[in-house]
Amino acid sequence: MSQALLDKESVLAQMANHPAVAALSAGDRPLLAEAKWQFEELTVYVAREDVVTACLAVQAAGYNFLEDLTAVDWLPRTPRFQVSVHILSHSLKERIRIAVLLEEESPAMDSVTAVWPSANYFEREVFDLMGIRFNGHPNLRRIMLPEEWEGHPLRKDYPVEGYR
Repeated sequence: MSQALLDKESVLAQMANHPAVAALSAGDRPLLAEAKWQFEELTVYVAREDVVTACLAVQAAGYNFLEDLTAVDWLPRTPRFQVSVHILSHSLKERIRIAVLLEEESPAMDSVTAVWPSANYFEREVFDLMGIRFNGHPNLRRIMLPEEWEGHPLRKDYPVEGYR
């Protein structure tokens, strides 16, 4: 398969038997909003209200290990934020990325700690440095900066020398 970006229909057509695509496409309401194949890795975009359901679906399809959860600030683009959940399947020997796009006005999504408890510290780090909230997180508080710190230093609009 080409490393070029493919649109959702092309990815779905070419990867209809792929375990993650099949899991996310099954059911009454498919979870895929968009899909891309790039650098020999599949990225699937889901709506923020579907992230836990999508994680459960790929976990049932054999993706058993949460490698990372991180965020990107795409300022000035909208939606501004992207949260990426990187998941590995030991049995399939491949990775996928579940991505959720979030608007600047309400950067929040459901926590995936119920699916993968190891997401706890990743979500706290994203909350601390990017200001993205995780609904249902068991202990959402700063992990790297003091509680009284103002702002979120990994946002692109954060002043280089901090607020004065």
